Amino acid sequence: MYTFNREEYEKRIQWYKDARFGMFIHWGLYAIPARGEWMRHFEEMPSDEYDKYMDEFTAKDCDIRQWVHLAKEAGMKYVVFTAKHHDGFCLFDTKYTDFNSMNAPCRRDFVKEFTDAVRAEGLKVGIYYSIIDWRHPDYPHYGDEIHPMRNNKSETNENRDFDRYLDFMHSQVRELMTNYGKIDLLFFDYSYDGMRGEKWKASQLVTMVRELQPGILINNRLEAGGRGFGSLVTKNPLPYHGDYVTPEQIVPPDGIKDELGNPVLWESCITMNRHWGYFAGDRYFKTPSMLIHKLVECVSKGGNMILNIGPDAYGNIPQEEVDILKYFAHWMKKNGESIYGCGNAGMDKPDFGRVTRKGNIYYFHVFENAVGALPIQGIDRKRIRRIRALESGHEVHVVTHFNYSDYPDVVFADLGEDPVLPDPVDYVLKVEVSD
Repeated sequence: MYTFNREEYEKRIQWYKDARFGMFIHWGLYAIPARGEWMRHFEEMPSDEYDKYMDEFTAKDCDIRQWVHLAKEAGMKYVVFTAKHHDGFCLFDTKYTDFNSMNAPCRRDFVKEFTDAVRAEGLKVGIYYSIIDWRHPDYPHYGDEIHPMRNNKSETNENRDFDRYLDFMHSQVRELMTNYGKIDLLFFDYSYDGMRGEKWKASQLVTMVRELQPGILINNRLEAGGRGFGSLVTKNPLPYHGDYVTPEQIVPPDGIKDELGNPVLWESCITMNRHWGYFAGDRYFKTPSMLIHKLVECVSKGGNMILNIGPDAYGNIPQEEVDILKYFAHWMKKNGESIYGCGNAGMDKPDFGRVTRKGNIYYFHVFENAVGALPIQGIDRKRIRRIRALESGHEVHVVTHFNYSDYPDVVFADLGEDPVLPDPVDYVLKVEVSD
């Protein structure tokens, strides 16, 4: 049985701490009605009504290689793909249900296409798998907290065998961990109410996964959902602890620490608009500048950010999402050094932006310019070896003019006479200090 080992844990999470930025892909039958992946829950839609969408799932424009290439260009280091969401529809070749993409008009194993494409781009492979299944006959229906039939008394739970469901769920996870080569990350989703921990036979499940995929990272959602941290933040993580915590649609105000005050690995799961799966009526897209700031904020607090795309019914990424990814590509090519392998700088947030750090290099992310020279606080002037503009490498001088002499403990960097920053979104200064 798997048990927590700190030394082994630190080794397996290193790549993830260095990566800092990933792509989430939510795609499935729910892209056809285009009302989000939770539509069955909100509309209390029965299975026979929802299952009809499978007959339309042609995925005629789907080119997963293109999706993954966009991720690579945007500076993302890992990609997580929804092999099965709560609706139970599987995007892989499984022998445990006919409700899968091999039996839809497309007749394709999208997990196979995905894993091949990600490895071809040199990125890390992540699989999302919902431990919930609204279509399985042995999953609780009436009275469950989130099942579409939770209020339908005719959907009694009599003769439903949850152990039989667990055998099904564990078997599908085994397929995913066996049939698609090396998997770097497994994103379970999710626990709630009384459905958490050993309710899923979690120790047995995790042991099986780690035996089949040594070194794999597993998130915390066998214990928690989008809320709650799980036992990773305790002094004694349980056998099914998550390797990292997954706050959803929020950046933790102060990062996340364990009971002893030590930083805990975490990842903010963020959508570009308001939904994960394709939602035709949702045009509320975040701006590229906001999302870049959120990535920097995550890293400055010691966390990762995974940014979602939701392709449409045919497999096309909405143009707004493509444009955001291309903006990231432009910014990360110049400034990725201030993200990869960086973390909390151990200093207060400056008024003008954020600070990330890698060893003896501090990256000052300037979101807005100062009046006059830029104050760089928190570093002893005597320790500063050099200041450079990250995007161009040119020297940035320290100002010694008389009107700054009243602040001897503050370093003032001369960004020039133009009050408009060379990059109005985030202009990064690379400050190297002595040991």
